[in-house]
Amino acid sequence: MKDFLKEAQKLQTKFLEQLRAIRVEGTAGGGMVRIEMDGQHNVLSVKIEPQILDEKDISMLEDLVTAAFSDAKKKITEKTQESFQSITGFPLPM
Repeated sequence: MKDFLKEAQKLQTKFLEQLRAIRVEGTAGGGMVRIEMDGQHNVLSVKIEPQILDEKDISMLEDLVTAAFSDAKKKITEKTQESFQSITGFPLPM
């Protein structure tokens, strides 16, 4: 039992290390808005192309930022599932 717990702890540590290393970019508006996130769902950067600001349409910009964030979050979920399965051989329970 002790060995099993040690092995589980090693797997957990490896999984957390892989999560920290994940980087994804969510995009919206054909790449006009980009959000970079890490595997722990931290927003690392937000990039907005200047052309959007010239349009003076704040509600559209808000929608694009929301869409880019959702895209990044979806990609993190996919990468997290891939990492978990590569370490354990089992799909991540959702």
